[in-house]
Amino acid sequence: MSFPEQLGSANKASIEAALTIANTAFSCAEKLATLNLNTARTLLEESVANAKTLIGAKDIQELLSLQASLAQPTIEKLAAYGRSVYEIGAAAQEDFSKIVESQLSEVNKNVSAALDKAAKSAPAGSDVAVAAVKSAIAAANSAYDSMNKAAKQVAEITEANVAAATSATVKAVGNAAPKSRKVA
Repeated sequence: MSFPEQLGSANKASIEAALTIANTAFSCAEKLATLNLNTARTLLEESVANAKTLIGAKDIQELLSLQASLAQPTIEKLAAYGRSVYEIGAAAQEDFSKIVESQLSEVNKNVSAALDKAAKSAPAGSDVAVAAVKSAIAAANSAYDSMNKAAKQVAEITEANVAAATSATVKAVGNAAPKSRKVA
């Protein structure tokens, strides 16, 4: 393959990767917009229904009891919303990572092939320079792999923390609701 063909192939691959990234970003934005609209619609409908229920309270004790019982489902829905936003973001990040990994792999393959080709036609004694470049590429790939593994571990820890915080919030509100009924 000649240099212009290699350049054309690399440009084509870059354009395809950019389109994939753009489509992934648009898909993520679409999912977030849909989630936001559905959540807003649901919360509005439930707020109106809750307001009607609260207006029907006969005394302050019933009002407080109703208010406490209506808060729990809303908190659970907000926690679910937060989890959904996190999941959409995490999925997009994973898709972006796959695209970058694929591009990096392709670049490494092309650079390695170019180095091998250059080494064959290089003057005597230049094999040390080619080996040094290959070693630098291997070190960069190793560093990238280490960073990628660390990022995945951070993402897993974050996901576990988000799940734990959400669960704790829902439990705390659930535990507080019965207490407010007893106090009233």
